[in-house]
Amino acid sequence: MVNIAILGFGVVGSGVYEMIKNNKAVLTETCGCEINVRYVLDIRDFSSHPEAEKFTKNIKDILDDPDVSVVVEAMGGSHPAYEYTMDCLNAKKSVVTSNKEVVATFGKTFLSCANQNGVSYLYEASVGGGIPVLHPLLKCLSGNEIVKAYGILNGTTNYILTQMFKNQKSYESALREAQEKGYAERDPRADVEGIDTCRKICIISDIAFGGFVDPDAVHTEGITAVSGEDVSYAESRSCSIKLLGYTKKREDGIVVIVAPFMVSKDFILSNVDDVYNAVTIHGNAVEDVTFCGRGAGKFPTASAMVGDIIDIVNNTAGKNREFGRKDVKVVDYKSEPFSFYLKLSGSCAGIEKVFENCKVLSASDSSAVIITDKTTQSQVEDKVKNASLKIERLIRCL
Repeated sequence: MVNIAILGFGVVGSGVYEMIKNNKAVLTETCGCEINVRYVLDIRDFSSHPEAEKFTKNIKDILDDPDVSVVVEAMGGSHPAYEYTMDCLNAKKSVVTSNKEVVATFGKTFLSCANQNGVSYLYEASVGGGIPVLHPLLKCLSGNEIVKAYGILNGTTNYILTQMFKNQKSYESALREAQEKGYAERDPRADVEGIDTCRKICIISDIAFGGFVDPDAVHTEGITAVSGEDVSYAESRSCSIKLLGYTKKREDGIVVIVAPFMVSKDFILSNVDDVYNAVTIHGNAVEDVTFCGRGAGKFPTASAMVGDIIDIVNNTAGKNREFGRKDVKVVDYKSEPFSFYLKLSGSCAGIEKVFENCKVLSASDSSAVIITDKTTQSQVEDKVKNASLKIERLIRCL
C-alpha cells in the first residue's frame, strides 16, 4: 500500500480524492498495490464527512508520518503552498501539484530540492489540466530540438472569445456569462489579463528550452481590449482571435509572448472553442504536434495528477529535470516577426506607401485598418512614428 496526503480539499483536491476512491481497482492493477489517501489537510470543518478521521488542519501530522510517501498539493496560490511543498520535499516525500503559480515562480527551487532529497516533484496538471503536454515534452519528444510552442492555455478566455465570435456577444456580456457558469472567478483578472497563460507558457519554455523564464519578464496582454469590430475584421479574413502563450527558440535567445492573436482557420487552434485548451509543439523532427482537450475542471486536472502519482509509485518518473539548466536570454518581444492587424488614426491617406504590401481592410483620411506584411513590432512603431500616425489597436497574426 502507498499512502498519500492531499493538501487542500477544493475542486482539484476533492477530484483527486474521488478519482482514487472510484478507480481503486484500476489503480491497484496499474500500480501493483493500493493507493490510500491517509490525510487530507484543510482548514475548514469536515467533521460530517464520511471519512472525517482522515482530515487534519496540521501539516505536522503529514510531515511526521513516515508512511506517507506522496503529497498532492492542491491549495493554489503561493503561500503557504511554497512553505508546505519545501517542508514535504525536505521530509523526503514526493510532491505532485497542479499549482501553476508556484511552479512558474518557484519550480527551479522545488526541483533542485527534490533532487537533493532523492524524491520527485511532478507538475503535469499545472499546464493544460488533463491534457498531457509536459510529459510528452520531457519524454516522447525529448529526441527533438524543440523550435517553438504556442497554445490556448486558459479555458476562461477561450470561452469568452468563443461567445464573442459564435454569438456576437460583447466582452462584458461574455464575461458575465462565464462567471455565472463558474468558468470565471468573481475577480477574473488572472485569466482575462493573461497572467494565468503567462505562468503556463513560462513552464513550457523552461522545459522546452532549458532556461528559467521569470513570468514578470514576459510581455503579457489580456483580452479586455478585444472589441466587436476586431471580431468582425477577423471573421472577414476567415480568422478567429485567441489568447495565446507563444515561445520560440532563436539564435539570440528565446522570445516569450502572451497576447491575443488573429489565428487563421488553417491552424487547428483557430477551431478550438469554449473551455477547451490546445497546445502545438514544433520539433525539428516531428514538426507540429497538437494536444487538445479540457484544460481545467475537477476530474481532467485530477486525471493528470493521478497520472503523476502513478509515475512515482511505479518508479517511472525518473530524475527531476531542473529548470534553468542553461543560460538562456529572453529577447525583446518586439523583435519577433509577425504580420500585424493594425487600427491606425491620423493622416491615413496613402497608407499603402507607409506599409508596403499591406492589406487594407478599411481606410479614410483619418483612420485605417490594415494587415501588414511580415515585420516586427519595432519596425511597425518606427513607421507609425515617422508618418505621425497613432496605433489604436495591434494584434499579431498567426
